[in-house]
Amino acid sequence: MKVSKKDALLRLAKIASPFKTLFEHGTLLVEMYQPAKVDLQQPHTRDEVYIVVSGTGEFINGGVRCTFAPGDFLFVPAGVEHRFENFTDDFATWVIFYGPEGGEKR
Repeated sequence: MKVSKKDALLRLAKIASPFKTLFEHGTLLVEMYQPAKVDLQQPHTRDEVYIVVSGTGEFINGGVRCTFAPGDFLFVPAGVEHRFENFTDDFATWVIFYGPEGGEKR
């Protein structure tokens, strides 16, 4: 199974949503996410990984702010408030949800 960055972005562009589910297997869910101007996410019920495809900006994860750029890996435990801010218009990221509801044990 392969989903290229180009294919993922083309599939996302065809719908009126900032995210598109691209693959599911067991507890694994892979999406492409590309918000417009504002990230309106709420905390999720499962652990989550972002791998930045394009763009730069700032990421707030449980009150901690950091900058991000293409290729960066960002992890968010289940239930933690997080969001992207001050991101460029070309910002897009892979989103990977996995594991049980409530997240993996720490």
